[in-house]
Amino acid sequence: MPRAVLPKLLLPLLGLVAATVADCPSSAWVQFKDSCYIFLEEAIKVESIEDVRNQCTDHGADMISIHNEEENAFILNTLKKQWKGPDDILLGMFYDTDDASFKWFDSSNMTFDKWEDQDAEDLVDTCGFLHTKTGEWKKGNCEVSSVEGTLCKAANNHILISTLVIASTVILTVLGAIIWYLYKRNSNSGFTTVFSTTPQSHYDDDCVLVVAEENECAVGFD
Repeated sequence: MPRAVLPKLLLPLLGLVAATVADCPSSAWVQFKDSCYIFLEEAIKVESIEDVRNQCTDHGADMISIHNEEENAFILNTLKKQWKGPDDILLGMFYDTDDASFKWFDSSNMTFDKWEDQDAEDLVDTCGFLHTKTGEWKKGNCEVSSVEGTLCKAANNHILISTLVIASTVILTVLGAIIWYLYKRNSNSGFTTVFSTTPQSHYDDDCVLVVAEENECAVGFD
């Protein structure tokens, strides 16, 4: 096998790895950077925000968290063009009265916000909503009785796992090709390697060494 063949063998396998990285769980999901998003259009009756959150966790995700203007714009545009969501989407956040701040349910850091101007109010049992007409966020009561769809977000953990599996396959395939190439090259050149055929024994096939108390058969050498 010429040395130039190995890179040619490696290229399509690396292309397969790259293609895998771009996948979300199914066509119902939309990818943006290193996360996948899905809008569950079903309108449901709920008793608490945990019922809404369970809609996402049942799909291996959590309620939406937003961390920069670019992500906020992506969600807004996708809601308008593809998901056709309602005017207000419940965000995956809650007001933590212990330290008087909003937090994301997925435990990610609150690094960005886009609150519209609102009068000061009691924030106990307050959640956040994305207004799909303006892209701004507004505060509202967490005790909703129904939702017109749920927006969920998942990190691409399955993509990482798939990539590792395929990368391992690539490495093993290339390693096997290299070992086979070295074996064939050394065999053709007459060198003895760990892959070479084991030399024949110099003992006569008709002679068997037997150790016994009374009889011994001497071994004859050529």
